[in-house]
Amino acid sequence: MNDAEEKYILEHSSAEPDVLNELYRDTYIRRLYPHMCCEPLQGRLLVMLTQMIAPRRILELGTFSGYSTLCFAEGMPEGCEIHTVEIDDEAETSLLETFAGSPRAADIHLHIGDAIELIPEISGQPWDLVYIDANKRLYTEYYNLVKPYVRAGGYIFADNTLWADYVLDPERRDAQTIGVRRFNDTVAADDSVEKVILPLYDGLTLIRKK
Repeated sequence: MNDAEEKYILEHSSAEPDVLNELYRDTYIRRLYPHMCCEPLQGRLLVMLTQMIAPRRILELGTFSGYSTLCFAEGMPEGCEIHTVEIDDEAETSLLETFAGSPRAADIHLHIGDAIELIPEISGQPWDLVYIDANKRLYTEYYNLVKPYVRAGGYIFADNTLWADYVLDPERRDAQTIGVRRFNDTVAADDSVEKVILPLYDGLTLIRKK
């Protein structure tokens, strides 16, 4: 998608709320690696998908600046809650301040720590929707660990699954590309799920557990 296409699409799609526009700008001003932030167009997609699925419990792996968290919160029906896991403890204060301003603040639960350790601890009741956007090297481990906690008919979304098209280049052997490629191969071979990769930005995989 080129810049002109993106501009046209955004002009003909629902606009992001002001609070998300401000958070997106603040992320690019204040955070290292701001490109890790969810793009506004993808954010609008996450809101609509959440509204369509109407989940009761959402798990997000990789909070970063909280943009995608607020998108899920925006689309959540009443009674739904989201648990988001972030490994960077230095981001905790700013994230709590960001979430406190949301009308769904009471339904957003931030967990600071390693997702591999935290997933079993916070996965009491089944998840209806899981969003994987954390350490690319560990995507397969996240998938295998969280999948048993996802209800039948539930969804797993995974971001960055085209990884700047590096997954298409056999010469790319860095750990992150290997991790994403391994995840894609694992999901493709898993007959217990339905899956599709959307070529949106860096690739977004939608997975439905049968």
